[in-house]
Amino acid sequence: MSLKQVPLHHIHQQLGAKIVPFAGFEMPVRYSSDLDEHNTVRNSVGIFDVSHMGEFILKGEGALDLIQRVSANDASILFDGKVQYSYLPNGRGGIVDDLLVYRINELEYMLVVNASNIEKDWNWISQYASDYPLTMIDVSDNMCLFAVQGPLAAKALQSLTEADLDSMEYYTFEKTDFAGCANVIVSATGYTGAGGFEIYVSNHQAEIVWNAIMKAGEPYGIKPIGLGARDTLRLEMGYNLYGNDITDETSPIEAGLGWVTKFTHPFIDADVLKAQKEQGVPRKLIGFKLIDRGVPRGHYELTNAEGTPIGEVTSGTQSPTLGKGVGLGYVQTAFSKLGSEIFVSVRGKLLKAQVVKLPFVKK
Repeated sequence: MSLKQVPLHHIHQQLGAKIVPFAGFEMPVRYSSDLDEHNTVRNSVGIFDVSHMGEFILKGEGALDLIQRVSANDASILFDGKVQYSYLPNGRGGIVDDLLVYRINELEYMLVVNASNIEKDWNWISQYASDYPLTMIDVSDNMCLFAVQGPLAAKALQSLTEADLDSMEYYTFEKTDFAGCANVIVSATGYTGAGGFEIYVSNHQAEIVWNAIMKAGEPYGIKPIGLGARDTLRLEMGYNLYGNDITDETSPIEAGLGWVTKFTHPFIDADVLKAQKEQGVPRKLIGFKLIDRGVPRGHYELTNAEGTPIGEVTSGTQSPTLGKGVGLGYVQTAFSKLGSEIFVSVRGKLLKAQVVKLPFVKK
């Protein structure tokens, strides 16, 4: 299957990005170095082109009812301009995908899904959509998404819009004029823990908006940022990555998603997940920090002090901010308590680690 390209692929090439295959797309993984780009976002401001993400519009009287059926969080509490993190249970105790739910108005919602799952999610939700009076539209190929992240993001973007970015609350959005373009969604969301905004624009507006952001951000040192730094930034915050930390085979209760699992409404797998929450689960997703020197990687074995396997790393890296190896992984519940000593098996050597509270880096 041939790889897709985001609409601004030519710009990333001009900027000298290293392009790699990711989630069915040719994506910029870095422009300079992962470390430089990571620190740029943590300390000032950077821009990611994450136009590979998927967007579905649900319109009609049945839109909310469908969302309530297929997702575990309670979307009935949303108001216009509010965003919610949720996930789609798969009917077998696992996770189809995690996603964001945007309430545009009482009869219109936007779902933002992971790039690798666009077709899968569309098919999954579509099988239930016929039961409700609504229209469902996949706008993924018509929309670009730029994540402008970092402590200086609001300052860098404010000249481009009349929306008051400093006062925009976390997980809210406005549909507004931006860089001279109408009906742009400016959302106080992101995947870095550094603060900032995500900008949704139609493809024909994308180059105008990208260039305007780069120009407005110049005084604040804005740089383009690739997927390499995006991964280390999200991991420092302990954010799950679908395909690594959560999958069709992982329980959302094991994965620590109980906080977005609301039993105030019936939804797919509600009974199964409620029983898991009440009775407990045999393993849990934990964050750990290496005490010994080394770098944990996905699929490395986690063990007890005797070297007996107790779990597996799902995501791992050398934290640029902390200068230590950190990771996420599933372990037997008995080893999931904060402060527990565990070991990471790296090329036959057991490296000591400790279960710690997430995030690894405080916001």
